[in-house]
Amino acid sequence: MWGPQALLAPAIRRPAVVTVAGPAAGSLPATPSTPWRSRMPLIDAHQHFWDPAAVAYPWMDPADAVIHRHYGPEHLAPHLERHGIDGTVLVQSADSDEDTDAMFAVAAEFPAVLGIVGYVPLDDPARAEDRLAELAARPGFVGIRNLIHDRPDPDWLLQPAVIDGLRVLERADVPFDLVAVLPRHLEVLLELSERLPELRVVVDHLAKPPFGGDAGPWRELLAAVAANPRVYAKVSGLYPEPGTDLRPWVDHAVEAFGPERLMLGSDWPIAELAGGFDPVWSALVEVVDGYGPEVAEQLRSATARRFYRLTIEERGAR
Repeated sequence: MWGPQALLAPAIRRPAVVTVAGPAAGSLPATPSTPWRSRMPLIDAHQHFWDPAAVAYPWMDPADAVIHRHYGPEHLAPHLERHGIDGTVLVQSADSDEDTDAMFAVAAEFPAVLGIVGYVPLDDPARAEDRLAELAARPGFVGIRNLIHDRPDPDWLLQPAVIDGLRVLERADVPFDLVAVLPRHLEVLLELSERLPELRVVVDHLAKPPFGGDAGPWRELLAAVAANPRVYAKVSGLYPEPGTDLRPWVDHAVEAFGPERLMLGSDWPIAELAGGFDPVWSALVEVVDGYGPEVAEQLRSATARRFYRLTIEERGAR
């Protein structure tokens, strides 16, 4: 949802099953399936684990049995194996220390997690700095996210205390995952780019393109934030109506950011609301691989490795 009405929507909205018309659509050149795919590393740069019986997730509806349940490595591992995914970035799902601590505990037993994006209270800069020091000492820590889209004030990131909290990240060179669901969220990012010029940011889910709506504001604002070379984006969490071609939307992101600032993510287990990991991931990979090996390599793994400073074993070394 792209507009003021999104403020009234829940943080997680039930998407439709993703379908893709084919890689030939769009303005950029397409390439058919070739053997390079099997040799190229693949990273899912955006996935979650949670157990609502152990940690509180205020955005979850207990009546939604698809989401309100435990999702852990045992549920994800078969998908990674089936799709040849070398590793993942595990991202926070609640603004709490408990959720972040739970992620580290699970990841310690699941080597496929290459990096963890946790939480610190950005509106409490002193506490954020202390907690950041704790997290930075843990293996696998790579970034911070706050669920800003759950806050009624779209300007929350511009509050003085939050600016100071973001400045803590900037000083430590810790990247920030930005959940943008409103035009105003991207406008705020433009201001942050001026006030915190060294802060590294990745926009989750391409700022939720307005499938079926007016794409003008989204296109203009996404291109505007992309003018800052320290702003990246994730091709993830894209859930259009059935039959929608994803390629033109990803084309715009590639043209705005360049492939070297885009990364691929499943947004699983939210993807379960759109038919499951397999159709969602396959649709995204089909679009990405349609650009050919040089572009696909960036979105498949190279960008995530640079941005989050991940270490991954090369396939040829196995």
